[in-house]
Amino acid sequence: MYRLFFIFIFFFSQAFSQNKITNADFRSPLNIPIILSGTFGELRSNHFHSGIDIKTKQKEGFEVFAIGNGHISRIKIQHWGFGKALYVTHSNGYTSVYAHLKKLAPKLEAYLKKQQYNKESYAIQLYPKPTELVVKKGEVIAYSGNSGSSGGPHLHFEIRDAAAKPMNPMLFGIEVKDSHNPTVNAVFAYTLSEDAQVNASNKIVQLQLKKGKEKNSYTAAKIYASGEIGLGINSYDRQDLAVNKNGVYQVESFVNGTKNFSYTFNKFSFGESRYINTLIDYARFKKVKQRVQRCFVTAANKLSIYDNVVNNGRIQIEEGKEYTVVLKVKDFKNNMTTITVPIVGKKQKITKKRKETVTKNLITRNTEHSIKEGNVSVYIPKNTFYEDFYFDLSKDKKGRYNIHNDKVAAHKNFVISFDVSKYSAKDRKKLFIASLNRKKKPAYSSTKKKGSTFTTSTKNLGTYFLAKDSVPPKVKPVNFAKDKWISSKKYLKIRVSDDLSGVRSFRGTINGKWILLEYDPKKGMLTYNFNDIIFTEAKHNLKLIVTDNVGNNTTFTSIFYRKTKN
Repeated sequence: MYRLFFIFIFFFSQAFSQNKITNADFRSPLNIPIILSGTFGELRSNHFHSGIDIKTKQKEGFEVFAIGNGHISRIKIQHWGFGKALYVTHSNGYTSVYAHLKKLAPKLEAYLKKQQYNKESYAIQLYPKPTELVVKKGEVIAYSGNSGSSGGPHLHFEIRDAAAKPMNPMLFGIEVKDSHNPTVNAVFAYTLSEDAQVNASNKIVQLQLKKGKEKNSYTAAKIYASGEIGLGINSYDRQDLAVNKNGVYQVESFVNGTKNFSYTFNKFSFGESRYINTLIDYARFKKVKQRVQRCFVTAANKLSIYDNVVNNGRIQIEEGKEYTVVLKVKDFKNNMTTITVPIVGKKQKITKKRKETVTKNLITRNTEHSIKEGNVSVYIPKNTFYEDFYFDLSKDKKGRYNIHNDKVAAHKNFVISFDVSKYSAKDRKKLFIASLNRKKKPAYSSTKKKGSTFTTSTKNLGTYFLAKDSVPPKVKPVNFAKDKWISSKKYLKIRVSDDLSGVRSFRGTINGKWILLEYDPKKGMLTYNFNDIIFTEAKHNLKLIVTDNVGNNTTFTSIFYRKTKN
């Protein structure tokens, strides 16, 4: 008995250890316990999460370490996105990524600032030579922060393979305490063929769940169906030391004991990430903010995360037959929740039918289309959308154009054009194409102007219209006043804002010399570090020009005094 038990444990451990990368000698990027606010492959807006988000105790400034020997291969500084990010290429072919940083380590910060001053730009992308910035395993390379599109202090950490594909960092020995089984909020049934029905409906049907006999198991109420159907789940995972609802690692489906579908988040490519909108029920997400993960593969889906997929995960239900479908949802630690769905094949008249609005414009996925209404036209390249659908282009009472609606996902950019010939040349300078944002307010959509035509290229359907911005940006000093001494200040802080089209650019000088202003768009704050330039005079002339997206600009000038350094 002991020998059989040992053999079982050995094979179980071997099977689980196959998920570990053994040829990479890496350490943790932080010296604090690894607690995650985001997991690899987690479902985000229009993309999968390409790394893990490590909590930093709601603080900035923790030392960030190179996980292995290598060299800094890329430094990218931007206002949004990753904010301040470092890339380290290692001798074993992997690249580690550290993002949303507060600042870089001193030697790297000096290298960065020299290049920023040379190019007179805060936003910058650098590719140092392999021998230029060599780092050792365990060397401090940066400090954690909250820069870019970060929603709070944390370290976004990635490991990419030699082909620049992001891989699950947990495969490299990152340890996270996790004894919780994934949570399944809901299970849904979809009809996938013309004649299919579930409980006399061809709409999406939410199944009734009750706790099963086994721990962490659920059983759905029996459904009666016919034709080709598929299932979907809404689920999340939670680790031991955090309340965050993170993404799950693996989903599997078995029909009468035979696996017919699975996906696992070990690796994907950035080029396929937007296909997340074929994995989830995008329309439902836009309608009720619930991401349902489909356990079947649609025609336009090109994701590489799938394995053991039979008939694209679709289940053919035949009259008079019974089926038992088991869904298994796992986290990286192999904690599992199962859902059993009993199905009886029974043809029924469809009494609950999904509604489809028919218009004169049928969009077929593999064809390009040009559609016009009033002074607006829309050009749609082929394979822009994932499915065929009837397209609506209409004008509302306020003169805004509804470019269909935001419940349909686009994979590629389409072009919206406005005829502005009725406006004067003076007015055109202040006009731009706007969309309605989530708060139902105008948001600038990148606008190209050529003669009497304005165009914007976008992946977002919704409401678009022409908006006018004639108000220049606002500039307000935060920690200094005109003609005052500020010798005790380490930083110069200025708040900038724009009421409509948004801040496009800024340029600051002191005594005629360009200064590096770090921009935090979340706070609308520009910050200058007085250590950057040694000035020999006490009187300083500050000049700041801020320009919005239609060209309105504000020039702010001020004089301040500061003790000179010996």
